[in-house]
Amino acid sequence: MSGDASFEDGAERPLNLGALDLDDLKVISALVQDAVFPITEMTYDRKARRFVLLINRFRWEDTAKARHAPERVQALLAFDSVLGVATQGLERDDKDTVLSLLTMEWEAGEAPAGKLVLTLAGDGAIRLDCEALDARLKDVTRPYVAPSKQAPRHEA
Repeated sequence: MSGDASFEDGAERPLNLGALDLDDLKVISALVQDAVFPITEMTYDRKARRFVLLINRFRWEDTAKARHAPERVQALLAFDSVLGVATQGLERDDKDTVLSLLTMEWEAGEAPAGKLVLTLAGDGAIRLDCEALDARLKDVTRPYVAPSKQAPRHEA
């Protein structure tokens, strides 16, 4: 049988996680490391104070890696209580740009406020000015075989 795997193949379920503190954020940050997304899949709703990315994340948590090719899954990475968004090193006019998320770090301000910095490959960054840390990660599709058929690697 060929084709994409399903969560059930690995007795796994889609992720649906929230982060309200640094420990939670570290878990989500690890799960979205090396996620890729087109620049067009970033949305900031100022009125709702919500910033959302539709990402294609590598399934680092996949317990069945030995039985099938590496997988990705589309997921929503959403942040609430966002007061403003700034970007650095991004060509927002180039609609063909694909970004790769490396890390997410919280810079505490006057509690509970702070800044959430999403560091991208190639020296790009997205900074969210937040009233409080409020992040969610939710898988929205079935897993699919990673186009590269390899796990992301970083040079030491």
